[in-house]
Amino acid sequence: MLTEYIDAMKPRPYWLPWEKVDGKPHTVNLLFGWTDDKRIRARAYDVLVWKPALFQAGVIPEPTKDVRGRRQYFSSRENGMHALRDYYASITLADGVNIEELAQYMGHGDAGFTLQLYTHMLRSSHERTRKAVDSRLSDLRKRQLDAHAGDGRRDD
Repeated sequence: MLTEYIDAMKPRPYWLPWEKVDGKPHTVNLLFGWTDDKRIRARAYDVLVWKPALFQAGVIPEPTKDVRGRRQYFSSRENGMHALRDYYASITLADGVNIEELAQYMGHGDAGFTLQLYTHMLRSSHERTRKAVDSRLSDLRKRQLDAHAGDGRRDD
């Protein structure tokens, strides 16, 4: 589905301040645009798309109204837009994307920064190491048993 979208809607260059509102200008290729064909503004997306979807899914309560009649959605770190970035990072890391690639995808200029943020999401190397050693030793044991099968010996 994403591949078809990318083929139909090629990423377009946008000139944006980097890291902060008055940051050094930086050109990036954005895949998704807003209804006015400009970049998606996080606050608008949060209020018009993300929070209504969370409400419809039963994740957050119904919005209240402020004194001007605007919808005010419940907000927390667990369900905010940043949670979507964290989810993206966690699923890509879990499926083997390396930290340098993730840094690039997340728009971080330094993979060390990305590693600091998401190191807790990396799969534990303890389990992978144990499985690797078990696999090699199991293979060795099988070869030993197969080699001795013809001479009637067992190395138990």
